[in-house]
Amino acid sequence: MSISVLVGSQWGDEGKGKIVDILSSRFDIVARYQGGANAGHTIQIDDKQYILHLIPSGILREDVECIIGNGVVIDPKALLDEIFFLKQKGIETSGRLFISQNAHLIMPYHKLLDSIHENSEQKIGTTGRGIGPCYIDKYARKGIRIIDLLNKHELEKKIRMNIEEKNNLLRKLYNHEELDVDQIINEYLEFDEAIDPYVKDIPSYLNTAIGNGKKILMEGAQGALLDVDHGTYPFVTSSNPVAGGACVGMGLSPTKITSVIGIVKAYTTRVGYGPFPTELTDETGEALRQIGAEYGATTGRPRRCGWFDAFLVNYSRMINGIERAAITKLDVLSSFENIKVCVGYEYQGKKLKTFPTADFILNNVQPVYEVLPGWKADISHITSYDDLPLETKDYLSFISIACGFEISIISVGPKRNQTIEL
Repeated sequence: MSISVLVGSQWGDEGKGKIVDILSSRFDIVARYQGGANAGHTIQIDDKQYILHLIPSGILREDVECIIGNGVVIDPKALLDEIFFLKQKGIETSGRLFISQNAHLIMPYHKLLDSIHENSEQKIGTTGRGIGPCYIDKYARKGIRIIDLLNKHELEKKIRMNIEEKNNLLRKLYNHEELDVDQIINEYLEFDEAIDPYVKDIPSYLNTAIGNGKKILMEGAQGALLDVDHGTYPFVTSSNPVAGGACVGMGLSPTKITSVIGIVKAYTTRVGYGPFPTELTDETGEALRQIGAEYGATTGRPRRCGWFDAFLVNYSRMINGIERAAITKLDVLSSFENIKVCVGYEYQGKKLKTFPTADFILNNVQPVYEVLPGWKADISHITSYDDLPLETKDYLSFISIACGFEISIISVGPKRNQTIEL
């Protein structure tokens, strides 16, 4: 039995799309367990680039089935646009893509409220895709799930009730024009017709597949340090990207999981607001951004860049149970004379023993660095670990020891063949 969870180990944007694409050739099913269209997974195959937001990256392998679990919140337009995009590229989703009937739907009022909030003084740097407001309604037990589309009378009743509440809020608190309830009802009934062939009882489907010996790879979106419970709150996402979220987001028992794979960028990036101890706001940070093309796949926003934070990743390794890691974008560091690695934090003159998730502490820590020599050589063409420069191997060894996991995959470029497996 092989049921693996693949998790982003930092603040997202670690290169999960490429690694899922590489690993999916060894699995029968690839399943996405949380998040929404705020994620962006980029895969480069030869001269073609694919950017996926909801559909798992395994869809690019024609013999792999893909699943969107109940932990994902689904924007109907984004999903249909993505299915259409793949069909234009010659990739068929019919019979290979299945969606949980218990997944919640993002409604127009979710996106509108998200946008209004991000334009206020309390912004946290979301993508404005309605993810947070949708999860709010989910846990307030006001959400609309895909299965609700099957009962048109109850669906209309729920939508009217929700929009009445949201219109009241828009009018009285935000002085905003009200939403057209009939237009929204018709829009979602049309979505029901388009999406119906993809809908399944996913927990039953997956557990049956496991019983039949199928191999499953479960992928999260964002990263562990954006987890609503274990990340740098309140500058987090609204779901649980950590490995444990896979069980809740798919309907699988924790006893079924056989391994956890961490995706780790060779340096650190973050999108949006929030603490970032190793952030570089100088020319070095700008060089990392330009060389690494650090711009959001979903929003195009420039990512904040900094040195590798082993103290942070070691915390991520602990809460996720990461045994093996894939190191991505190692080639980006090739032009630096010296490379720093953060091995701890000092706070108010004392060295911290554990990673703090409180922003008022993280905003005031001083990173403790070890300086390693760079390799000053192009490694993007190297396909064997033995052929890497000695300094590159030393850097990888240092990261492995400092973070407490084995490195099993090294990515030295965006394409499939720019990968070294150990």
